[in-house]
Amino acid sequence: MQAYAGTLRLNTRKQLDDASEKALIERCRRNDYEAFGRFVDAYQNRVYGFVRRMVPSLDEAEDITQEVFIRAFQHFANFDGRCSVKTWLFRIANNLCIDRARRQDRIPTRADYYPGDEDEPIEVADVRWQPENLALDGEVTALVEQGITTMSEKLRSVILLHDREDMAYEEIAATLKIPVGTVKSRLFLARTHLQNVLSEYLKQEASKL
Repeated sequence: MQAYAGTLRLNTRKQLDDASEKALIERCRRNDYEAFGRFVDAYQNRVYGFVRRMVPSLDEAEDITQEVFIRAFQHFANFDGRCSVKTWLFRIANNLCIDRARRQDRIPTRADYYPGDEDEPIEVADVRWQPENLALDGEVTALVEQGITTMSEKLRSVILLHDREDMAYEEIAATLKIPVGTVKSRLFLARTHLQNVLSEYLKQEASKL
């Protein structure tokens, strides 16, 4: 188990075209270990990247990521193809992260108590918090990452799936089993949280100009 977990950050991300993925999934349904190894290679870094930002420690992230693929292997026969396999995997990952937070009796953060009804649809401008694309310096990148970790899990999962995994609103809704309007509202609240985290830093930078 530890040997497997230790490879998570070393393997390169491998892409599969639609036909190859479909064939691979069919082999995985038949408990083909070689095919499942290829499936893990294709998706483990993306799943690990999501989980790592949902939980506080590397060890927990590696353990949960491993559990995601164990459960996927055990339940491949039940995957009916009504959603994409990526959606299915991230749903498993998100559920495991939420279960972990519940077991740890997580202390609520300020982001849990934002005013407004998160189930009320909100139109969200598609401006993504991606430090690597915005060429932000290391300090701001660290602040953004810190801001993400201090969100509630329900806000964090939405912004990671949208901004890091480039999922559409509908795909996120299918992954998390929530309405599209709730996806938009949570994304709005998540970005508001990041703006608040960065506001003091940006004020200080502006005063230097």
